[in-house]
Amino acid sequence: MPEKGMLPPVMVYGPGVRIWHWLNALAVVVLGVTGYFIGMPPPSVIGDTSTLYVMGWIRFYHLAFGYVFALLAIMRLWLVFVEGGVTLQLYVPAIWRRDWLDGFIRQIKWNLLMAKPLRYVGLNPLGSVTMLTMFVIPGAVMILTGFAMYAEVAGHDSWQYFLFGWLTMLFGNTLDLHLFHRLAMWVMMWFVMVHVYIAVREDILSRQTVISTMLSGERQFRD
Repeated sequence: MPEKGMLPPVMVYGPGVRIWHWLNALAVVVLGVTGYFIGMPPPSVIGDTSTLYVMGWIRFYHLAFGYVFALLAIMRLWLVFVEGGVTLQLYVPAIWRRDWLDGFIRQIKWNLLMAKPLRYVGLNPLGSVTMLTMFVIPGAVMILTGFAMYAEVAGHDSWQYFLFGWLTMLFGNTLDLHLFHRLAMWVMMWFVMVHVYIAVREDILSRQTVISTMLSGERQFRD
């Protein structure tokens, strides 16, 4: 039985999406930190370079978690067909629904504390658009440009160059390739900060759980 003042919980996210979410969060943090130090190297450390291998380890973790991030992106697309439900909302906001625009405006007002929150089983309209434009698209840019940059190191006979080498020619030069890669990273870092703030705020102020939903899979609604 639900607790007093609570409506029955609704199962929102399956185990696959929840595992993807936390592994993806770890990958984004590692990529953000190591990517920053690759662009802005830390001060030189006194000692034997071959023993310390500071930048070598930073670059290794960045490349390793770059592969993890790319594989997780494929996993998330696969989960759309496996777990179904609201998993498609990350990629396709339901703008065709008659009440979508009203919900989008209402959510903006709620974030500005100008209206009461509405209840949603999955992503709210503003959240779905934000995640598409500030996570999915920048994430795809990071994956494509990241593999294109790695292709330059792997060589013209590598599978990376075969699949992603055309991007260097598309951008015209390596510098612009790096620029778009870093711009996508900063967009994603801004998204992470806003995402964490909104998730904590929703759990405290709204009538529905957010953080615990991504742990248990169930969303609970308060009266």
